[in-house]
Amino acid sequence: MYKKFFALRENPFNVNPDPRFLYQTPETKETLATLAYGILQRRGFMLLTGEVGTGKTTLLNQLLNWLRRQRVATSFVFNTRLNETEFLDFMMADFGIPSGSQLKSQVLLRLNQWLLERYQNRETAVVIVDEAQNLSTEVLEEIRLLTNLETSSQKLLQIVLSGQPELELKLRLPEVRQLRQRITLRSMTLPLTPEQTIGYVLRRLTTAGANGQPIFTPEAMDAIFRFSHGIPRVINLICEHALITAFAEETNPVPAGIIEGVSREFELEELHPASAPATPGME
Repeated sequence: MYKKFFALRENPFNVNPDPRFLYQTPETKETLATLAYGILQRRGFMLLTGEVGTGKTTLLNQLLNWLRRQRVATSFVFNTRLNETEFLDFMMADFGIPSGSQLKSQVLLRLNQWLLERYQNRETAVVIVDEAQNLSTEVLEEIRLLTNLETSSQKLLQIVLSGQPELELKLRLPEVRQLRQRITLRSMTLPLTPEQTIGYVLRRLTTAGANGQPIFTPEAMDAIFRFSHGIPRVINLICEHALITAFAEETNPVPAGIIEGVSREFELEELHPASAPATPGME
């Protein structure tokens, strides 16, 4: 409802993990490059972790778009409240593999044959599991067993597990230690710095059609970082409601006072300068 008021084509701060709005920091670029390398080099197991709201799913969607352009077969498992059978069924369906049997042994045989055919054509396949911290230890063990699908020198199936820091804790459990030992590459999403927060907001505004006129004052930008702690999901929450409030009050650009009011309405804790993260590369 505020789009016309701020001369925007679309809402810039939707919560959907739209890769068009991905703001690539040096850390994000490194993470994407690491995952792409691991998949194309058939490294097997890869791990992506990060705090809630730091952009893991948006990054995964960017990775998926790139993989599909490379004609890499992908399965994206986003429902992790599945048992072992349901997980295999979901993966097979997403790959488009008709199993033709409910027997687990036959399903795995068909998967292995399909992967070997791809391998012979110099093609690979990747399973990306989002919110993997919710997987049961039984499903994690089932996923580990999928890495046994291999040739004498290479893994046939590449697996990316993405989740919150609780995933790291779960992988330390004795019953899944074998899976932990097979992880070959690790990446992490991090909160944004103050400078990156400004870049993130401007990137989303530009993608949404902003014409270059300031929509948030410099003081408002500082307040966005202080209350969001640099977490993209919280930045989106603050900015979306700040634009709605500013539209209602016919205020343009958005001042710091509106950011502070919205943040306190959502009971967000202010980050004081002494506890702000250092800029990367600075002491």
